[in-house]
Amino acid sequence: MQLTSQSFQDGQPIPGEFAFAVADPAAHVALSSNRNPHLAWTGAPAGTQSFVVVCRDPDVPSRGDDVNQEGREVPASLARVDFFHWLLLDLPAATTAIAAGSHSAAVTPRGKPGPDAPEGLRHGINDYTGWFAGDGQMSGDYYGYDGPCPPWNDTIVHHYVFTVYALAVPKLAVNGALTGANVRAALAGAPVLATASLTGTYSLNPRVAAA
Repeated sequence: MQLTSQSFQDGQPIPGEFAFAVADPAAHVALSSNRNPHLAWTGAPAGTQSFVVVCRDPDVPSRGDDVNQEGREVPASLARVDFFHWLLLDLPAATTAIAAGSHSAAVTPRGKPGPDAPEGLRHGINDYTGWFAGDGQMSGDYYGYDGPCPPWNDTIVHHYVFTVYALAVPKLAVNGALTGANVRAALAGAPVLATASLTGTYSLNPRVAAA
């Protein structure tokens, strides 16, 4: 399979309209339009019955000590972990594209609803759910797509890996809540016929080139 996007090129920066936040010279960051990007794929193998879309950032700091702290930076040497931005399940086999802005077109405080999504799809819970836990204005379950918002003082560019999985079953069986970890475990045991990936970059640190 091959995965492409009209919203960004593989290995190139993701435009701010598809991010959760953009850089702001006064406040470091400002909320953005948070639109999901366009994705299109070709070459799904015979026997495909559904697709799953996953977007993850593997560059998230494993500790938050320095994150978004004035006068400090997140060192490049810090161990990094995955942060899931989008989990979209049960796309029909006839699907070949997702339109830009069709699943997210704004930042939704406390998160978009789920897991049920239009046309019988399911949205998973992205990791902003944990990030905003305890925040009086933003806490909630964040279903669906929420775009990039790396620490504004991180010394590395973050990479956002979009992957489409072609499955030989009509629905992915997931044990427990539709979290990134549970969906990943389900995919590891599912009849995956093919995958295709596309990577975009993003940074909110004006001293770091997003490339």
